[in-house]
Amino acid sequence: MFSREIPPTTRLVLLALTWTIACTLSLQAQTISANAKPEPITGSISGRVVNNSGQGMPNVTVYARPSLVQSQRATVTDSEGNFKFDGLDSALYQFFAGAPGYILPPRDPDAETLYYRLNDSVSLSLIKGGVITGTVLSSSSEPVVQVQVRALLVRDANGKAPKSLGFQLARITDDRGVYRIYGLAPGTYVVSAGGRNSFGGSGIYDEDSPTYSPSSTRDTAAQILVTGGDETNVDIKYRGEAGHAVSGTLTGAWDGAVGVGINVSLTQFENGTPTNTASFFAPPGRKTFAIYGVADGEYDLMAQAMSAPGESGVSETRHITVKGADVTGIELNIKPLGSISGRVALAKSEVAECKNKREPLFSEMIISVRRGEKQKAPEAPRLMNFYGPQGVPNQSGDFQIKNLGSGQYNFGARFFARYWYLKSIVQENSATVPPAKTTAANSQTDLAKNGVTLKFGENISRVRVNLAEGAASLHGSIKLEPGQSVPPNLFVYLVPGEKENAEDVLRFFASGVGSDGVFALNNLQPGRYWVLGQVTPNTEAQSQTKLRSLAEAETRAALRRAAEAGKLLLEFTPCQNVVDYQLPVPPQPSQKN
Repeated sequence: MFSREIPPTTRLVLLALTWTIACTLSLQAQTISANAKPEPITGSISGRVVNNSGQGMPNVTVYARPSLVQSQRATVTDSEGNFKFDGLDSALYQFFAGAPGYILPPRDPDAETLYYRLNDSVSLSLIKGGVITGTVLSSSSEPVVQVQVRALLVRDANGKAPKSLGFQLARITDDRGVYRIYGLAPGTYVVSAGGRNSFGGSGIYDEDSPTYSPSSTRDTAAQILVTGGDETNVDIKYRGEAGHAVSGTLTGAWDGAVGVGINVSLTQFENGTPTNTASFFAPPGRKTFAIYGVADGEYDLMAQAMSAPGESGVSETRHITVKGADVTGIELNIKPLGSISGRVALAKSEVAECKNKREPLFSEMIISVRRGEKQKAPEAPRLMNFYGPQGVPNQSGDFQIKNLGSGQYNFGARFFARYWYLKSIVQENSATVPPAKTTAANSQTDLAKNGVTLKFGENISRVRVNLAEGAASLHGSIKLEPGQSVPPNLFVYLVPGEKENAEDVLRFFASGVGSDGVFALNNLQPGRYWVLGQVTPNTEAQSQTKLRSLAEAETRAALRRAAEAGKLLLEFTPCQNVVDYQLPVPPQPSQKN
């Protein structure tokens, strides 16, 4: 099947130094109009799709989807694997491709989304997916015909559990009881037959409790290792046990609203990771729900309503226990979700080195929020937000982020202009504060450092994202001695070198080091920085976005201590590009026997 993101449907919304440069230049900034330069209207993006041998793949469907837009365009590659989209509006685009049995290589869940702009060239590589096939037989060894069999990823190829319950591949058995699921990403799976799942029922087996391979409940299910291009046989002895029902009523702001459908999801977790889900879609006007085929276990239950204009509501998460009987009479009270709105401001530099540099385009920006990592249900309902908690500024720089549940959020901004940097993210505490006084410390809240806590239905406004011209960059490599190689999980960090900026989270930068030893740090605010090369365990912050989050204050403090001890200091001036910088290989962490 195609490896792409699926748009919502009426049935169910489917689903990141050893020398010092000394020079001081002042940055004299002035705020510029949002319409100082017209943004391009349309353009094209071209690219190529290849297989894992680097050969072009013909007749592959490629999808282009702009940020926060539900519709997407599709085209097909030519005989050499080339494709081109013409007449695209200025925006940030994601690209997906798929061919039967092939998938895009899995991405690190912590990695930033890869976006493309007008006139970019896209390279997509498809790999042969894995296959799970087998036979489903009854207790009397008869074929179980037309039962839905599902493969659920529980760990990726790197052993990481998925952070959200992804798309489950499913197939129906034939008259022999045989199924074949292909196009699977490498990783570890559990395989089940029967029961209702997140994509609706499978006919006469809807009300059965799912049977997991080989003939088990979820807690004793066999774990199946799948590698790309290989086929694994997994047979299931169907238990045929009746499941239980979870039912109740839907109340609240969306109770009986015209044109609003409600999805009720029942999710099972293992060590905080979603492992199974079932759902019920209530069409507009319906006030009750019932999910059948539920096995014994601990679950989180919630309801989410979505209306035509994109407004949404959600119930608080209810934790329930299913044990030997139906669970009935549950009331899910749906409340309106919150939103955050504000404006992006651009400040030009008068420094000569920054003249005639490209300005960032509002259409190529994304302002995003990310829920605090340490929050758990029910404080943090798991929403089906298919376009992410983010907003794209309009031509005036105004943005709005909708459909946010209650909880604490970190802020971030993505933009594409080499000589600009993110200076601050603040909330103006009074709408009546004159513009000339908005820099006063007592008139603003530092959202980059402190984040924001949002309640159900709350609308937070007057957020100001300040971008400034004058960004510097650092490109370099690790200086390897004969016989040395680049250690795995090696990162290069920049930590603010001035004491007065030690707590400025936007002055912390991180870059992974490639296997060739090369690293790059861009959009740097001018100033002094301690430079640190460090091997970072998988359990610690490995992305710049995560490093800047509220939960990583101790990590930042530890990095600052290590960087200061290393005594490698660099000073960047406005619009300066430091290239060919060489950083010694950092000492390896000691191994305990």
